[in-house]
Amino acid sequence: MHLLFERAMLWGLIELRRNPVELVALRGTSRRKRKPQVLAPEKFRELVSVLHEPYRTMAIVAMCTGMRVSEVLALRYDHIDFDSEVLLIQQGVVNGRIGRVKTEASQDEVPLDPAFAGVLRTWKGNREDGGLVFPSPVTGRPYYAGVIQQHILKPRGEEIGVPGLGWHTFRHTYRGLLDETGAPIGVQQKLMRHSNVATTMNVYGNSTIRAKQQANSKVVEMVMKEIQPQAGQERVAV
Repeated sequence: MHLLFERAMLWGLIELRRNPVELVALRGTSRRKRKPQVLAPEKFRELVSVLHEPYRTMAIVAMCTGMRVSEVLALRYDHIDFDSEVLLIQQGVVNGRIGRVKTEASQDEVPLDPAFAGVLRTWKGNREDGGLVFPSPVTGRPYYAGVIQQHILKPRGEEIGVPGLGWHTFRHTYRGLLDETGAPIGVQQKLMRHSNVATTMNVYGNSTIRAKQQANSKVVEMVMKEIQPQAGQERVAV
């Protein structure tokens, strides 16, 4: 309805005035149905201990970057610059198909903390191609996020006392840990790659890559404590 009135004013069908739809407020439409789930760093480390590969490394990637699962599953080695310590997010995958990321702001670089980079280097092993970081051993294509969540994350979550564990839990947790580090809201917005700072919090701001690296490293330090890279690349199909 909002767009309908906007177009009508643009085309001269009605006089220019405030869009009446802006006056309408629907009660409870923006209210969350349940509180976002956030993991304590020690609980995440417990989860990592019960996950097998490649889901263990997938979870670490999601937790240490705040990436959406669609972006994690579409990540390619040629998007990772180990020398410059940055990871470029360029694409996402939905229902097995690789395409664009969610928004223009989502296409950005994120810091690659040395401890986190070590996990990715170990997972990569001797691979020289720039293909998918997490290709399915059955199809060579991206995994299906829903299948992993249903058959891997939820059961392992139940096992460690975290019912209803899902992919977005990692993103919510990353945001919460950034808050805990005292990172400026502008830095948080850029690390979360929100197009609107109000999505992160109702405050505006900006950040440099150095500030992003400092804030990100604090989160990785909490998450990666006592987690060591595992040798080999055992790949288990879902």
